[in-house]
Amino acid sequence: MKKTGVALWCSWLVLLVALSVTADTVEDLQAATVPVADQGAPALAGAAREALAEVLVKVSGTRELLQNPTIVEALADARNHVQQYAYVSGKAPGEGLSVRFEFDAGYIRDLVTRAGAPLWTANRPLVLAWVVVEDEQGRHFINWESTPEQAQLLADEFSRRGVPVQLPVFDLVDTAAVAPEDVWRLDAGAVQAASTRYNVQDVVVARLASPAGAQATGDWSYLYQDRRVNSSVTAPDLQAFLRDGVNVVAATMSARYAVAPTAAVDGGVRMSVAGVSSYTDYAAIVSWLEGLELVQYANLERVQGDRIELRLQAQADAAQLAAIIELNNRFELLPLPVSGSTAQLNYQWRN
Repeated sequence: MKKTGVALWCSWLVLLVALSVTADTVEDLQAATVPVADQGAPALAGAAREALAEVLVKVSGTRELLQNPTIVEALADARNHVQQYAYVSGKAPGEGLSVRFEFDAGYIRDLVTRAGAPLWTANRPLVLAWVVVEDEQGRHFINWESTPEQAQLLADEFSRRGVPVQLPVFDLVDTAAVAPEDVWRLDAGAVQAASTRYNVQDVVVARLASPAGAQATGDWSYLYQDRRVNSSVTAPDLQAFLRDGVNVVAATMSARYAVAPTAAVDGGVRMSVAGVSSYTDYAAIVSWLEGLELVQYANLERVQGDRIELRLQAQADAAQLAAIIELNNRFELLPLPVSGSTAQLNYQWRN
């Protein structure tokens, strides 16, 4: 059990506050829904292998994991590690039968760790996606109002990789700020200016030429932290085009945040947080930290005024943890204390 309390504060009422973060906590990382031909045992076993592969890619952030001998062996026995499953009928005409599988989170983490692969925590940056399609009707944005089927395909592909996504609302503010032609030119300046209102740090811009009867050809541009990753994609259809582009985004993002778990750092990682004025603040900080998959527990070691010092027992070092903690914008990075503290990480808590 994780240790979170101290005698000084144990009689206080626990009241957690909602965290304002620049990332979403991705739900159902250990679940996947895949198509299945029928409800027979062979079809179910094959679908379980496909679902486990999808889950492992979501949790590790890389498809290269699937070539690992440990993973290959586990995939062959996927059906025996299913925690629960349920058949799902297609909602739209022509959609076949699917099955949703859930796997135990501990089993998945242990499997990824034994394979020596990185582990990507469930706290992940939200991506704002501006995607323009050029077809016989001209150029138009993929959005929930006028192209709901395309919007669902886009959302589904991001979900398959465990990346939270949002589409612009395309109200008067958006339409005045950016036009389909701006996205077609991959105009990063115009798109980033229009994205400011959404308070996101990660933005995707994509354009797709999809003439009838031809391949889908276009470009993706992933913008983050003053950086830009471009990729040209040619695919047989819209879904494949979206999948290839999302794979580029997910691979780039996981390279930033996925961490190869190690043995617990000797002595733990010491963290100092100022601006902690109540037990509510303390509980929110510890709850969020201990919710990170790489953190076993966060123990309070010292209280000095509005500053607390924690010792994090984690399967990551201070630098790796810092990259993950930066996703929560309630932690403002501060210079390390010059004296009286052994903190390796130093933050101001924003209320």
